[in-house]
Amino acid sequence: MSERIEVLKTYKTYVGGAFPRSESGHYYKVFDSEGDLLANACMCSRKDVRDAVKAARGAFKSWNSRTAYNKGQILYRIAEMMETRRGQFEEELSKIGFTAEEAKADVNASIDRLIYYAGWTDKYQQVFGSVNPVASSHFNFSLLDATGVVAIMAPENSPLLGLVSVIAPVIAGGNVCVVLASEQYPLPSISFAEVLHSSDVPGGVINILTGKKSDLAEHFASHMDVNAIFYTDKLDNEMAKQIDELASNNVKRVVKKPVEDWYASDAETPYFIMDFQETKTTWHPVGF
Repeated sequence: MSERIEVLKTYKTYVGGAFPRSESGHYYKVFDSEGDLLANACMCSRKDVRDAVKAARGAFKSWNSRTAYNKGQILYRIAEMMETRRGQFEEELSKIGFTAEEAKADVNASIDRLIYYAGWTDKYQQVFGSVNPVASSHFNFSLLDATGVVAIMAPENSPLLGLVSVIAPVIAGGNVCVVLASEQYPLPSISFAEVLHSSDVPGGVINILTGKKSDLAEHFASHMDVNAIFYTDKLDNEMAKQIDELASNNVKRVVKKPVEDWYASDAETPYFIMDFQETKTTWHPVGF
């Protein structure tokens, strides 16, 4: 009997709570740490970005209007679902060069980070909002509100913990997102999408694409319905300049947060939530 040929998986994208194929029909090969072929991943195009942004925008109003308690419940539920599938994540990380101990630590930290931000959903308003003194018979409140649709370029060399660490604070604050996964190591991101699909996250709140930063960064930055763009890797000067210039066309917020160690204390902070909040002031007369 001839030796069996392994059937390699072709990973899809995650958009609007479903798993569509890339509009381009193009794929690229994903390799393990030994250089052996692992799978195929979608090479997403401008049309995929547009579809993902449309799905995110459609989900924004409903997600932002949910109670803080409910958002926290949903983030906690994602952590619960990851816990039940930790073996899958550990295996994927080990294939790209993590030791068994490192893979276990990365999955643990990812689950714990979701729980950390779940705990902040009903607290950041009290911590960062304020009652302001005014020289009139009014109450004056500074309240926080979500920015909207956030385009995220996930960390290249931290395909799970880094991914979770940039998504969790964005959605904890009521935003929705379109995420470009690590180009070299996209498999944990799609497995994370499978976790999202089986949890309580409404379709469109988190959308995950795969492909090349060099192809998609300009589409993230130029899309007029994207309110902010977020990245943590150091980009080459030309790409960073292009993002800044294109983002200025609709006064898009560009958040650059260099993080070298995703286990460090500065990689887990409520200020990541604040980066995607708008401060709004409300006046209310006293005595009426």
